[in-house]
Formats: sequence, C-alpha cells, structure tokens
Amino acid sequence: MENGNGVRIDTPSTITIKGILGLLMANADERRMISLGMGDPTTFSCFRTTAVAQDSVIDSIRSNKFNGYSPTIGLPQTRLAIAGYLSRNLPYKLLQDDVYVTSGCTQAIELALSILARPGANILVPRPGFPIYELCAAFRHLEIRHYDLLPEKGWEVDLKAVEALADHQTVAVVIINPGNPCGNVYSYQHLKKIAETAAKLKLPVIADEVYGHLAFGDNPFVPMGVFGSTVTVLTLGSLSKRWMVPGWRLGWFVTCDPHGFFKTPKTIERIKKYCDICGGPATFIQAAVPRILEQTEDVFHKRTISMLKQAADLCCKKIKEIPCITCPQKPQGSMALMVKLNLSKLEDITDDIDFCFKLAQEESVIILPGLTVGLKNWVRITFAADPASLEEAFDRVKSFSQRHTKKLTEQ
Repeated sequence: MENGNGVRIDTPSTITIKGILGLLMANADERRMISLGMGDPTTFSCFRTTAVAQDSVIDSIRSNKFNGYSPTIGLPQTRLAIAGYLSRNLPYKLLQDDVYVTSGCTQAIELALSILARPGANILVPRPGFPIYELCAAFRHLEIRHYDLLPEKGWEVDLKAVEALADHQTVAVVIINPGNPCGNVYSYQHLKKIAETAAKLKLPVIADEVYGHLAFGDNPFVPMGVFGSTVTVLTLGSLSKRWMVPGWRLGWFVTCDPHGFFKTPKTIERIKKYCDICGGPATFIQAAVPRILEQTEDVFHKRTISMLKQAADLCCKKIKEIPCITCPQKPQGSMALMVKLNLSKLEDITDDIDFCFKLAQEESVIILPGLTVGLKNWVRITFAADPASLEEAFDRVKSFSQRHTKKLTEQ
C-alpha cells in the first residue's frame, strides 16, 4: 500500500520496524529529529550501561583468550551463567544444557520458530505484537494466527480467542511480557491462566522476555518459566534492554522444561544444527557475560526502573493535553506504550500511517504507526528518552494536532 505522500508501505506480514522508521526519518524536516520510534534506549545519553559491563568486555578482549570461534551453542561458562541468572526466579534449577546463546533476542525468535515449523503448522501470536514473528514465520512457511490483547483489561490475553484459534496444527502460543508494544506487565494469576490454557491445548509457550525485570507498576515481573511444571516454556531474552546494550547482540533461547519434552535427542540435534548454521554473538561478548550477570549492582537496575517510570508518567501527562490521542492503559513496564488516534477530530489525516508521516515531515518527531504492530489507527511511542526530549516531542505533537484539528463550522 502507499501512504498519502506516495511512499510505499509493505503489508503487515512483511513490514519491519526498522524499515518503516527509515522511511519516516527520510521524510523528516530539517529541525532536530526526536525519534520515539525505535526501542533503543542508547539513543539518549541518560541511558548508559554499567561500568561492570564495559570493564568485563574490555578485559575479555585484552585477555587474548576470546578471539577465536566459540561453540555455536555458546561458551560453556556463558550458558552456565545465564542458567544461574534465570534460575534465581524459578522454583527449579536450570542447567547449562538448557541454554543456547543467540545473536540477540531476534535470533532466539528465529530459532524457536525454526524448530517448531512443519508443513501446515500455525502459531498463535499477540495483536498488537512484535512484527519479527510474522517475518520469521513467513520465511518458515508457518501460518500466523493472531489473538487479541484487550486494552480495557490492561492488554491481557484474550484466552477465549486463543482456545478458538488453536487446532491440531498449532505448534505454540507466543507471550510477550513485559509487553512490547503495550507496556503491560502480566500478573501472576493471569500468567497462570495462560499456562493452564496452553497446557489444556497441549501447546508450548514461547515466552518473549526481552524486557524481563523492567517493571515499575503494580505487578512485579514474573517469568513464565515459573509455570514450567504446568506447561513447556521456551524462554527468549537478552542483555539488550536491562543492561542498555542492544548493539551487543547477546541473547538466549532457554528450555524451561522440567518434564523434558524439548530434551529428546532429535530435538537437541535440530537445535544444534540450527546453531551450526547461524552461529552466535561475538566470543568476547559471551566471555563477559558471567561477570556482567553476577557483579552488576542493584542500584544500576533501580536507577533504570526509576527513569523509565518517570518517563512513562511524563508521557501519560502530556498525552492528556492532546485531544486527538488517548492512552487506555498507563505503562507498567518495558519501554513503549500504545496510543489510540481519534481521527474524527483531525482533518487531512487518513490513518495512522498518514499521521506518522505528516508528523515527521512537519515536526521532525518519529513515532511508529500502529499498523506496524498489528493495530490500525493506533501509534506506538517509545518512552525510553530523557525528560527534556519527551517534553519537546509531545509539545511538537500537540502543535501538529492543533494545526490539523477540524475547524468548527458556523451554524
């Protein structure tokens, strides 16, 4: 499809966040651009990783021990450290052999879908959600079936829809918690219901926890692996968000699977062959992981949480000043929120894509059209930014909306 400016937009099944953000940035005006579209907190100087992480990488490079290839499934000490890190919040202990080191969470997603794919299979993913699932599924000829998240219930999973969509060809259900793009954090009770529903349907849960522990609302972060005795859980995560290092591309694919359904020799061999083809992150980054996970002080994480909460609160406050947009659910975690457009209040704006392109052109503010994440006439805003940039960005959005507000006609 094309937006009102003649720029071609891919269909939702093939669209990527980076692709559409590139188009938006190319259409921005000459003012200082403020991008609230990409989930990369390092764009803003207030978000920096801890000195322990930096020192660990430097030391691993200077040691000259990690310049060669690593095992394609990951360095043993890295896998062991990740198993220990995740086990802190589980009622059972993960083993080194449960962990596969990946090039960011994106490769973990690709690994999960690759080992589950088979002719005629389908997978259940949330709407709104993260479009990489659709893209990976398309390459694997894996049918995507969307279940809705319910904004009026804090973006909870529509469990009735999950049951209605699943059939004998369904291979898994995907849960993203804390939520991207919605900023939700699921309660223990809701996660338990998800686990019970998946177990009833005999489906494994792919638990995308790339924003794990980035929770600042009423619900603490609960890893889906807590329910590993109820349902098989494939946990996906990374250092990217919690440690503010998305460019390091250090992720993991973990089988939280006490009953051993994904530990058969055939399945393990398939996972290893995938890793042989794709490899993993740089060896020296892997070597730094044990120290990063073990020696990062809580004060670093608490500071991050505090900044994200402050930013989310500021966003919600500014949104209330702009009549054409509403946020149905205050963010409880992660780094993004969904905002609904009221197009009836605007003139010369046809949909969310048109809104975002014209906003970029006129105000040099970049936000993501909701169509990109599966929800037309909504937008996703990333709030991992410094307060001054957020203030200025929303002031520009307010000016833009006032300029495009429908004029009242005289009676």
